[in-house]
Amino acid sequence: MTATVPPPTDVRPDRPTARPAWVTDRKLASWNRWVACPVSGGDGELTATAPYDGRPTAPVPACTAEDVAAAARAARTAQADWAALPYAARAAVVLRFHDLLVERQDEVLDLIQWEMGKARFHAWQEVLQVGNLARHYARHGAKYVADTKVRSAVPLVTSAREVRVPKGVVGIISPWNYPLYLGVGDAIPALLAGNSVLGKADPQTPLTLLWTRALMAEAGLPEHVWQVVAGPGAAVGEAVVDNVDYVAFTGSTATGRQVAQRAAGRLIGASLELGGKNPLIVRADADLEQAARGTVQAAFANTGQMCIHIERVVVHTDVYDAFKEALLAATSGQKLGQAFDFSCDVGSLASQAQLDKVTAHVADAVGKGATVLAGGRALPDLGPFMFAPTVLEGVTEEMELCLGETFGPVVALYRAADDADALRIANQGRAGLSASVFSKDLASADALARRIRAGSVNINDGAALAAGSIEAGMGGLGDSGLGRRHGGEGMRKYTDVQTIAASRIGPVGPPPAAPLSKFVAMGNGQLKALRKLRMR
Repeated sequence: MTATVPPPTDVRPDRPTARPAWVTDRKLASWNRWVACPVSGGDGELTATAPYDGRPTAPVPACTAEDVAAAARAARTAQADWAALPYAARAAVVLRFHDLLVERQDEVLDLIQWEMGKARFHAWQEVLQVGNLARHYARHGAKYVADTKVRSAVPLVTSAREVRVPKGVVGIISPWNYPLYLGVGDAIPALLAGNSVLGKADPQTPLTLLWTRALMAEAGLPEHVWQVVAGPGAAVGEAVVDNVDYVAFTGSTATGRQVAQRAAGRLIGASLELGGKNPLIVRADADLEQAARGTVQAAFANTGQMCIHIERVVVHTDVYDAFKEALLAATSGQKLGQAFDFSCDVGSLASQAQLDKVTAHVADAVGKGATVLAGGRALPDLGPFMFAPTVLEGVTEEMELCLGETFGPVVALYRAADDADALRIANQGRAGLSASVFSKDLASADALARRIRAGSVNINDGAALAAGSIEAGMGGLGDSGLGRRHGGEGMRKYTDVQTIAASRIGPVGPPPAAPLSKFVAMGNGQLKALRKLRMR
């Protein structure tokens, strides 16, 4: 189908038109062919709203549950041949994709900004992360899924090893806030492990994922090895879970529970990165300028629409006032706006729904006694969904913003009497995704970090350091999820362990017609010998 989008007529002259000029109807049609709609034919359409001007982006075909099932069948058929390839052959495809992504990154940066509204630097961070993951897993992933030799039942005459086999079809349900990183970064290790992938594009940002699938085809990925489906979140998401062999989900805790229950009903595995209410602790000995800069970067990156972004800042009372002054100065120094270049530090929220939620959280807090130190309001003159970076103090537990995930450019300040008090505040609630500690005493910061209930803790950095350490696992504790992405676990989760044991002497057991008592005596002798030799 060919998508036609009328040019916007109500965009301010100092803000670029929403649709990038290079995105032609022909290109849109070429990307739409990657939406798997073999049953319905893609008769329905899904159209998002551009944060730049509140007007439609471009329609994509909407899949039905039957389309998802058919796509999964095609992916399952293609998976066998893909898995049969040597790892190096699969890696060569991913390395070519890496090079194409770096070469053509301006295109996907435009798409991410058009669909989601973030500042261009934060869009570029997605390219950086996916590029790093592609090269890392292509170059080093083979060791993560290599055979492991283990001790066998009868030393010397038998052998045993654990081998990793692909799950089969992996379902990836990714959100709108990082459409490239979360939609593609999770697919790469799954593909390299020998699986096929059924990826669900978020209704807000389908074009980014479809552009990337087309790029992967240029790199040589067979057509049905990575299938993309699009459509209403609940119906299509449920159909994905119902037709795959493993599901990787990133999104809200509430939806994550539903995914986990549905996966459990089918006895398939699931990894879930869910919501956070991430704390940042400023110790009394911290460099306050660094802490303020790190807070701004982590709280307002991606306009606060980031699972690991900082929402709570817990400051030692001795430096609270000085830190507050530094934080407000750093906050006011950001440039807000929308532009297809690197001139803005903070972009737009993604949708009216996000704007409504952020506005409601701030209004609820202020209505119950919190004080706005910076921001606290929408900025419609800069864009329909723009909201000023906001700093609050006096937030208490009866306010929804205290422990409920806001997912916007809002941060609250809290005083702490000492490390124990800071730890108590940081560990409030059930979330446990990411955290940060700022201190000149790295040993004390490390000791404190180990007591924070979070899957990742950054020391003297707001959020990016742990996430960018792609050889280390990333994920949550408590209500923030199950499983890990990145590193060895981020690839091994897409495999099953199979044990292969072999004998050089045939069946291990009593010889024919031999007295069983003699065989038992031999076995007991072996146990005693192994104990004496400390071999078990």
